[in-house]
Amino acid sequence: MGCFPHKHLIDLGEYSADDIMTVLATAQKFKQVNERRIKKVPTLKGFTVVNMFNEPSTRTRSSFEIAEKRLSADALNFGGSSTSTVKGESLADTVRTLCAYKIDLIVVRDAHAGVPYKVAEASGVPVIDAGDGKHQHPTQALLDLYTIWQHKVLAEGVPFEKLHVGIVGDIGHSRVCGSLIPGLKTMGCEVTVVGPPTLMPARPDVLGADHVAYDLDSVLPQLDVVYMLRIQRERLEGAPFPSLREYSLLYGLTRERDALMKPDALVCHPGPINRGVELDSFMADHPARSVVLDQVYAGVLVRMAALYLLLGGQDGFDA
Repeated sequence: MGCFPHKHLIDLGEYSADDIMTVLATAQKFKQVNERRIKKVPTLKGFTVVNMFNEPSTRTRSSFEIAEKRLSADALNFGGSSTSTVKGESLADTVRTLCAYKIDLIVVRDAHAGVPYKVAEASGVPVIDAGDGKHQHPTQALLDLYTIWQHKVLAEGVPFEKLHVGIVGDIGHSRVCGSLIPGLKTMGCEVTVVGPPTLMPARPDVLGADHVAYDLDSVLPQLDVVYMLRIQRERLEGAPFPSLREYSLLYGLTRERDALMKPDALVCHPGPINRGVELDSFMADHPARSVVLDQVYAGVLVRMAALYLLLGGQDGFDA
């Protein structure tokens, strides 16, 4: 394998199908590392990674930290109320200060869209977008693609080009959609977005999905993968729907709706799940359909792969 052709992981739309498959195949190699007793390789020993989380995060942050530790990288966790930007320093000055420590890569999460680009401009080192505003979340999309690849392409022999994926819920506010839809389309999947009109963007077509639907029951029988987005309770003040109960009745994945689905359809969710809203417990814990915990595990593998590739790994690694 030659040099990975990207310096950053900020916009998944810049990655070709071959680039995405390189990440997925590299993640698959790291699976071997994560399934042995000592889950560590010296691959990135001597590299320093800054985790700049300016917005609260549990799953994404913890999986990046685990990925860095398992690659033997040194990590500096930075962000929250202690950051110098809270004290009035500009983002660019903060980044330049961090870079004075001779760091090698920055993982950044921020409530404002576009911040990872600004960090990349100010730092000159590789940058991974760990979620910015309503814009993108590329490592989430890659771990979703990895999970689908494992369960559908490798296990069942169904190529990406034959898969129909439905993304259900708060489409308009979702940074997951901003990366997942381009990623699915790059890999050749058919994509339908489903949700109430009040949770759709003004121009759903700009997302790049093949279809827009407002009735979940009519779409479910066609889908190979049902991807349920989290309803973000913090956005409910604008009353985009009358109540969580009504949302669940119309758009929740329930035991009753299980009968509408293809026998081998998968259920994905980026987490954390609002049980009884997006998924009832029957669907959230469904042994044959739910791959939610597989997605969590895939997050560590994919983030290890991204760190490795962006920091120059190319011809295998010491496993």
